[in-house]
Amino acid sequence: MPRYFFNTRIGDELIVDPDGEDLRNPDRAWEVARQMILEVLKSEGTQPALLEAVIEVTDTDGEIVLEFPFTEALLDMPDKSATRH
Repeated sequence: MPRYFFNTRIGDELIVDPDGEDLRNPDRAWEVARQMILEVLKSEGTQPALLEAVIEVTDTDGEIVLEFPFTEALLDMPDKSATRH
């Protein structure tokens, strides 16, 4: 199973994931990145710099597999204010 590393870039700062996670494919890595972003936004959502943050998912060679902007996770959130009838 491939190993993916979830590094967080906020401006010029890169917070490196030293351990990574074994996942079946890049689609699963996308799901994990999205969940990580949503968790960070729940706990640290008042930090304005997070609106410019990106999770860079890399493989074991250090190649970027995908980049997931925090704002993209916000756009993908379900509207909790919608009324259901």
